[in-house]
Amino acid sequence: MSTSIISDSATIGSDTRFGEFCVVAENVTIGAGCVIGHGVKIHADTVIGDNVRIDDNTVIGKHPMKAANSATTKEQELLAATIGSNCIIGTTVVIYRGCKIGQKVLVADLATVRESVTVGEFTIVGRGVTIENFCEIGRYCKLESNVYICAYSTLEDRVFVAPCTATSNDNYMGRSEERFKHFKGVTIKKGGRIGVNATILPGKVIGADSQVAGGALVTKDTADKKVVAGVPAREWRDVDSEQLLENQGWPE
Repeated sequence: MSTSIISDSATIGSDTRFGEFCVVAENVTIGAGCVIGHGVKIHADTVIGDNVRIDDNTVIGKHPMKAANSATTKEQELLAATIGSNCIIGTTVVIYRGCKIGQKVLVADLATVRESVTVGEFTIVGRGVTIENFCEIGRYCKLESNVYICAYSTLEDRVFVAPCTATSNDNYMGRSEERFKHFKGVTIKKGGRIGVNATILPGKVIGADSQVAGGALVTKDTADKKVVAGVPAREWRDVDSEQLLENQGWPE
């Protein structure tokens, strides 16, 4: 006898398998050939493609919580969470309602992807990564372990972010109404690369195919195809020609 609870209104594709103690809520759609681990909770209306693996104790389609003084969590109607085909979702991951994950994305153990976030196909979201709400993450990106992407940020295609990178969107650190006039996440243009333990301050733009050295503190926008380093970060040199996206032979 199955220990899982699956709503009568859910649609489950052929050859999809469930572990023990799963809960699948109303109007969920799950494609064919999926493997759902133990203790997985899939909230109402979620849409999951074919051949998706979801590991133990993960939650998909969670509604956001709004604190009384939250600056970014809004009362709003959110679209259902959607997970593209051939994705792998790790253990104890939380993916919120209103999140759209493209095909062949890996979301590793303990990651959190908030509401109103899009993640492009073939992207890797590493262990313990947090992507806050209202973010756009492009295709073929790689966010390594414990990266923090603040709300209202944009990462274009083929961005690389090394472990423990931190971003910020509030120069006023939660005080005074003035902050709402300047509240803005970071932008990392196509092919931008961020070194380990770098910090990017609110509203800053990392140029296309540029590189931020490990430990750098980015306090102003960076130019395309330049390496910046230091505290505060300063332009150091050009990115080596053989490192540029245009010389990798990768598909668009």
